[in-house]
Amino acid sequence: MEYKALGNTGLLVSQLCLGTMTMGSGSGVYSHIGDVGQADANNLIKVALEAGINFFDTADVYSSGESEKTLGHALKDLGILRKDIVLATKFYSRIGPGRNDVGASRKHIMDAIESSLKNLQTDYIDLYQIHANDVLTPTDEILRTLDDLVTQGKVRYIGCSNWQAWKLAQSLGISGLKNTVRFESLQAYYSLAGRDLEREIVPLLENEKLGLLVWSPLAGGLLSGKFSRENQKPEGSRRTTFDFPIVDKERAWNILDVIFPIAEKYDCSAARVALAWLLSKPVVTSVIVGAKRAEQLQDNIAATELKLTDEEIKQLDAISELPAEYPGWMLATQGADRLGEVDLWSNRS
Repeated sequence: MEYKALGNTGLLVSQLCLGTMTMGSGSGVYSHIGDVGQADANNLIKVALEAGINFFDTADVYSSGESEKTLGHALKDLGILRKDIVLATKFYSRIGPGRNDVGASRKHIMDAIESSLKNLQTDYIDLYQIHANDVLTPTDEILRTLDDLVTQGKVRYIGCSNWQAWKLAQSLGISGLKNTVRFESLQAYYSLAGRDLEREIVPLLENEKLGLLVWSPLAGGLLSGKFSRENQKPEGSRRTTFDFPIVDKERAWNILDVIFPIAEKYDCSAARVALAWLLSKPVVTSVIVGAKRAEQLQDNIAATELKLTDEEIKQLDAISELPAEYPGWMLATQGADRLGEVDLWSNRS
């Protein structure tokens, strides 16, 4: 297991992070994702720790708080020293019927942190993340509140999830101007079947030294190996009943057509190849993997040992390449002339 610094900090996190969305009762929408009980959760966390994973991610909304509770109990049951793990959770989503039981207002954040600390049976959260973009709360209010939590010692670092590039850039500007704690990471969807964040978000992360935590690295199981052009709705698969995240299916089948021969060459799962591709990307800090069974988690962990050749990465890059989009194609065209004289229009009709 390799480790990387989280954003522009000295905090080292494992290249794989165990996501705990599958843990708990699986209530509501999470019934499609998993209902891993305490004993099985303890075993999954034990497998992760033995492999060198020190990073664990959850959220207050997963199974109505039961994911946090299950993770907290597991760490106690296994006798894990708090200092030996990096614990991340998230706030924003609705956790009650009240008008302020959702969002990122100062009131909700202050209520949410106390609930998460109680559920996780801990005094502090290593990485506290806003789970979504709040269209009502000013960014300054969010940052001021999170800065107070860091000052109080309840939170060590802060991050966000599913934010637009412009808003993340705005937040960094506010943090610098008002001397508040800044976001150190973005948790975002990224996979061979979904590379949209490469357009605007990846350049921002690289320029500002922010960490990237990847959720749904297998596109909701689409790249696991269970799915194919010939078997588009395998029985018992989560994505068969819960078609998320949004994916261009025809493009995905083409990608799988390239993944399968590589997996056959290494005698491994398609999932392992898809994860190894992500781990080869310098912008990726940690890939969040979730599992219901120990064998599934062990297969994901094995991706850290699979080193794809440059040619294999080129093949996967090419088949999953994003379609040209403005202003990207214009920037590339005009930028070509910057390092040497180029006839920009010679091959254009």
